[in-house]
Amino acid sequence: MTAPFLSSTKTVKPEWIDYNGHLNMAYYNVLFDTSVDEVYADLGLGADYARTRGFTTYTAEFHICYVRELHEGDRVQVKFQMIDHDDKRFHTYQELYHEDGWLAATGEALGLHIDMSGPRVAPFPPDIADKIAAMARLHADLPRPERVGRSIGIRRKSAPA
Repeated sequence: MTAPFLSSTKTVKPEWIDYNGHLNMAYYNVLFDTSVDEVYADLGLGADYARTRGFTTYTAEFHICYVRELHEGDRVQVKFQMIDHDDKRFHTYQELYHEDGWLAATGEALGLHIDMSGPRVAPFPPDIADKIAAMARLHADLPRPERVGRSIGIRRKSAPA
């Protein structure tokens, strides 16, 4: 595990480009989601975990901030940081960077651990809880990202007095 986790490099595909000539908003999610799958491998989560142990994860909430446009052929990587966790949930933050070093988007998620027999939210098994706690300890010394916990809304200027 690394602090923060850095995904493999991914390339923006031609079929992901919208009629405005840049990456369609849905594919930012694809880039974040495929990158978190790499993190899940370190944590013992993912397809094998669901298939062999009957547990999985669901995303309860996901917020994206679009910072700068991406275009066909752009190469990107995602930085992942564990912000918080408890016995059934984890709060994560991701930053999508262009290979030239600039920030394209951020993603913040609340993940749930799911017993697929319900389905229902359930505690992590001890081995998975230990891996999540280890990552959280490793990431604890990272600065808290400025964009964590942002809300959406229209900011209004107050009327002059």
